[in-house]
Amino acid sequence: MDSAKVINIIIAIFLPPIAVFMARGWGSECILDIVLTILFFFPGMLYALWTVLQD
Repeated sequence: MDSAKVINIIIAIFLPPIAVFMARGWGSECILDIVLTILFFFPGMLYALWTVLQD
């Protein structure tokens, strides 16, 4: 695991939409994570971690 992925994981814990944006760009995944984070922070964080670790 390289240092960029470790930093992205840390960002996914604290700022989930930013991490998804950095990993995938602006699209449906980023919008979904923003909605999940607004509704309740924990699902947004889990989705961001899953998205970041998928590669």
